Amino acid sequence: MATNAAAKAGGTAAGGAAEEGAAKKRAKGGRGTGGGRRPETRLALVRRARRMNRILAETYPDAHCELNFGTPFQLLVATVLSAQTTDMRVNMTTPELFAKYPTPEDLAAANPEDVEAILRPTGFFRAKTKSVMGLSAAIRDRFNGEVPARLEDLVTLPGVGRKTANVVLGNAFDVPGITVDTHFGRLARRFGWTTEDDPVKIEHEVGSLFPRKEWTMLSHRLIWHGRRVCHARRPACGACPLAHLCPSFGEGPTDEETARKLVKPGPFS
Repeated sequence: MATNAAAKAGGTAAGGAAEEGAAKKRAKGGRGTGGGRRPETRLALVRRARRMNRILAETYPDAHCELNFGTPFQLLVATVLSAQTTDMRVNMTTPELFAKYPTPEDLAAANPEDVEAILRPTGFFRAKTKSVMGLSAAIRDRFNGEVPARLEDLVTLPGVGRKTANVVLGNAFDVPGITVDTHFGRLARRFGWTTEDDPVKIEHEVGSLFPRKEWTMLSHRLIWHGRRVCHARRPACGACPLAHLCPSFGEGPTDEETARKLVKPGPFS
């Protein structure tokens, strides 16, 4: 799928020197002020952002959470474990964990050393063991063994912040939420949707640009695009379907052939 996306991306990006010049002009004019620059109006920003989202929806029609789970509890634990490691590594680890401890009650009553042994491959395994056992105990003691479906409740659990809570809400309970991970934050800034670095401010600022019903899928699309095309160090600008709308076009190679080699096919699960 990602290969097809790259092909589509390349076709969209191959706009020649005129298109590249226009993109660079936007990058210079952007949303800034002063020096004769023309700031982007709020209406223009909303229209551009929503158009970019539509293109991402066409490029990644099967975008989804790349953590494997069967229940809200499994997704919650898997998301906590995904910190500082890959979804692939988590997906290799959780089958053994959930087979041995299928419920919050089981995990809360586990021997910490046994849990640590299972979680060791995910890194920071002692801290993660403390978090997943702590949140399991809290779910058992305060929520009758059921993962709560409200953000204000989820963030009271050990090791659970807004990012994790929004992952669980959006994918386990179908409650719209924006997941601001490193990919989402990086792309939102590159796209000129925000200038913020704080995840909560990014969440609110970007969320205001889109209908609430789009928030969960928007998160998946940006994360997929960040993993596959819009990399941190060398974004594949010349193979990006958003090149003509992105004020940061040119941060990576703009030559289509060079950029295609940077596209990572995935999957990342």
